[in-house]
Amino acid sequence: MKELKKHILKYFTSARVILFGFIIMIFLGAAVLSLPISSRTGEWTPFIDTLFTATSASCVTGLVVYDTATHWSVIGKIIIIAMIQCGGLGVVTMLTIFSRVTGKKIGLRDRATLQSALSTPQIGGIVRLTSFIFKGTIIIEMIGALVMFPVFLKDFGVMKGIYYSIFHSISAFCNAGFDLMGDVSEFSSVTMYQSDIAINVSIIMLILVGGLGFLVWQDIAEHKFRVSGYSTQTKVVLTMSLILILFPSVIFFFTEFKGLDFKTRLLSSVFQAVTPRTAGFNTADYSKFSDNGIAITIILMLIGGGSGSTAGGIKMSTVFILFATLFSVFKQDKEVAIYNRRIEPDIIKNAISVFVLDIVLFIVGAMIISGIEGFSLKETMFESASAVATVGLTLGITPHLGVISKILLIIMMYIGRVGGITLIFAAVSPKKNGNARYPKDQIAVG
Repeated sequence: MKELKKHILKYFTSARVILFGFIIMIFLGAAVLSLPISSRTGEWTPFIDTLFTATSASCVTGLVVYDTATHWSVIGKIIIIAMIQCGGLGVVTMLTIFSRVTGKKIGLRDRATLQSALSTPQIGGIVRLTSFIFKGTIIIEMIGALVMFPVFLKDFGVMKGIYYSIFHSISAFCNAGFDLMGDVSEFSSVTMYQSDIAINVSIIMLILVGGLGFLVWQDIAEHKFRVSGYSTQTKVVLTMSLILILFPSVIFFFTEFKGLDFKTRLLSSVFQAVTPRTAGFNTADYSKFSDNGIAITIILMLIGGGSGSTAGGIKMSTVFILFATLFSVFKQDKEVAIYNRRIEPDIIKNAISVFVLDIVLFIVGAMIISGIEGFSLKETMFESASAVATVGLTLGITPHLGVISKILLIIMMYIGRVGGITLIFAAVSPKKNGNARYPKDQIAVG
């Protein structure tokens, strides 16, 4: 019995615990959503569609085959928002929080798994970090809900206003993109609030804060406005965030929203610059965007948010490292350095691997869906980027996809959330000769 237990524990590495945790949550959620009590009509929902919805919610994506407001009952919506919250913070993080509440001891193995889930550099203080994340999440989501409440109160009344405020605050913070505006207009997201400052600003801030990364939170909380004390990762994430907000906003302002008044034009430009990383809300119709606007949005979706955050994508730090590596080649430097700190070769290899895996998945997925469904490559590239980067934006083709395309998007959303590297680490055992040093050779590149 001891040998069997030892074998099981050895099999369930940190990466595998994360993978199976998400799989269990997805299938349990899909099973409940299939039941008549989860649909507004009281009818059974096809399992492939509930599996798609559960994956989208658990992987905080936002792609939907049914309008969330009109198809699901109150119970169905509660299941969806619960999966969004668990998926945003991570299954392992939620289990750790539950263990602490019930008084269960957090062992060394659990701490190691939590370290892997949160992408932290060290295991020390990991449980304390989890408590900080949970408390911070509750406070931020409450503030977001309070800011949005007066608007929803005016439009929907007290009870619905409270419900809508909480739902959209959680969805925005977790970068999920699920909305309840279908009662006004199906699949409309928050386009009816394109000119509303409170809704725009609150959702933008929730997306940005959720997408920074929990380690960045901790760093900012510790050092406040003393930027010199920030870690290299925090500096990279904040720098990239500023760049990815500013430049797309300026481009969108002068190219996509020319016919709007200044306030709406400014709000729309900033909102559409922020939401692709990787929230899935929209206040404008993407089908009316120019090809350049669509291309910029796809790039923003693929980049995503910060590591160890509620956001998906390749991640800002990954892209920053790749560009730093590129510049080091141009300058003929022997090593890659960021903010006067040397970057280890292993980190660079991981960055390249993540980038290549996601780009290959994005391109291959788009080509397969285009071939099967007959949609244009522009439409399927947008859909594919949205799935693999767990964004949730679409050009309107999601509800019209067949079973094979839905399964492919489910796989892409899952890989996009758990991470391609995590998936490979879980599937492949380290080779015994992994550290062997082979003879050098030269290969021409470029």
